[in-house]
Amino acid sequence: MRRYIAKRIAQAVGVLWAAYTLSFFILVLLPGDPVTAMAGQGMDSAPVDPARLEALRAEYGFDQPAPLQYLEYLGRALTGDLGDSVATGRPVTQLITEALPQTLLLTASALTLALLFGGALAMAATYSERRWVRQFLLSLPPLGVSVPTFWIGLMLVQFFSFRNAWFPAFGNDGVKGLVLPAVTLAVPTGAQIALVLAKSLSTTLDEPYIATAKAKGAGRVHVHLRHALRNAALPALTVAGLLVGALMANAVVIETVFSRNGLGRVTQAAVAAQDIPVVQGVVVYGALVFVVVNLLVDLVYPLLDPRIVLAPTRPQAVAA
Repeated sequence: MRRYIAKRIAQAVGVLWAAYTLSFFILVLLPGDPVTAMAGQGMDSAPVDPARLEALRAEYGFDQPAPLQYLEYLGRALTGDLGDSVATGRPVTQLITEALPQTLLLTASALTLALLFGGALAMAATYSERRWVRQFLLSLPPLGVSVPTFWIGLMLVQFFSFRNAWFPAFGNDGVKGLVLPAVTLAVPTGAQIALVLAKSLSTTLDEPYIATAKAKGAGRVHVHLRHALRNAALPALTVAGLLVGALMANAVVIETVFSRNGLGRVTQAAVAAQDIPVVQGVVVYGALVFVVVNLLVDLVYPLLDPRIVLAPTRPQAVAA
C-alpha cells in the first residue's frame, strides 16, 4: 500500500509540474507582457515613460529569456512562493487563498448534487420494469450532457430569479445564492455520471451472481442496492473523479455568469492583464485539487470492492 501511495503521489507531482510548465510557456509566448498590458490601461490619461516600463520588466524578470524566467519562477514555486501579482502587487498565494473557499464550496456542492442526481436517475432507470419509463429516463442524460452549461444557468436565472424571485441571480448571498450556480454545474456532470452508472448497472444485473441472489429469494431492492450497485459504482466513481477538473474549470465560467466572488473573477482579471504569476497559481491550485481527489478515488476502490488488491506495480483483481 505504501508503495502504491508513493507512486500515485509521484504521478501527482508530475501532473502539477506539467500544468505549471505548460501554463508558463503558453503565457510567455503570447504577444506582449503583463507590464505592457498594465500600462495600456492608462494610455488614455497620460503616456507611460518607456524607461519606467523597462524598469518594471527588469523588476519582474520579463526582460530575461523565457527559459531563465521559467527556472526562476519554478525555483520560487518549489519553496511555496508563487510570486506577486503584476497588476496588484499582492502575493499570488494570498489572492488565491482568499478566493478559493468560495470556488471549492461551489464545486463540492455541485459534485454532491451531481452524484445524487446521477445516481438516483441511473437507479430508477435500471430498476423500472416498464420499458417506456426506462427509455424515457435513459434519454435524459444525453440531453443534459448536450445542453451548454451557461444556457442552463441563464434559464434557471430567468425562471427562479426574474419571474419568481425565489433565489438571487447574482452574488454570494448565503445558501440561496449558492443554489442556482450549483444546480447549473450539477446538471451536465450528473448526466455524465448517470450515463456511466446506468450502463454499468445494466451490465452488472446480467451477471450470474445476480441470478444466484434472486434465486435465493433476495428482493429487487436488495439486489439493486446490495449486490449490483456496489460493483457497478466503480466506473461511475472513476468518472466523478475525472470530472472534478471539468467542474473546477466550469466553476470559473459560472462564477462570472452569476457574479460570484471566487477564482473566476481572479482568473478573468489575471488573463485580461496577462498576469502570469496569478494565472499560473490558479492552474497549479486547480491541478492540485484534481490530483488529490483522484488519489482519494483510487484509495476508495478497495473499500467498494474487496477483490481489488494492490500489487507492487498496479491494482489487480483476484477472485473472491
